[in-house]
Amino acid sequence: MIDLTVGFTLVREFPATPAEMWRYWTDPAEATHWMHPRGVTTPQETIRVDVRPGGRYEYVMVNAETGERYPTGGVFREVVPYERMVFTWGKPDDDPDDCPLVTVTFQPTAAGTQMTFDLRGVPAKPSDDIYEGWEEALDRLGEHVSSGKDHR
Repeated sequence: MIDLTVGFTLVREFPATPAEMWRYWTDPAEATHWMHPRGVTTPQETIRVDVRPGGRYEYVMVNAETGERYPTGGVFREVVPYERMVFTWGKPDDDPDDCPLVTVTFQPTAAGTQMTFDLRGVPAKPSDDIYEGWEEALDRLGEHVSSGKDHR
């Protein structure tokens, strides 16, 4: 069984409303721009999102150099639009009861949104691949948000 007492938390500020941040996480046309670390892409046609409790999501990251594919997916456990989402994180066919758990919260601020990303079930720390991968993905999210481009 997965140990949900271990993990890490990343907190970021974004110049966007919680509703806009929600869209960046749940709209494939937005997620394709950032939901991967550097050197990897996430083709929009691989992203499927059913944002509701019990709904599934999946996407495939592709190594830009080698073409190696990394299927990722899970199940939404909790969904409070524009405020909070909780989902399992693993491979699309993994048993959701034996996967790490991600909680993302969106708190409005005077400058936009404070987003808290919490991953439990992975004993990662700075310099680990998982930690660094999520940190790079959130950096990419910040770049995408700041670009001001609306990809709807």
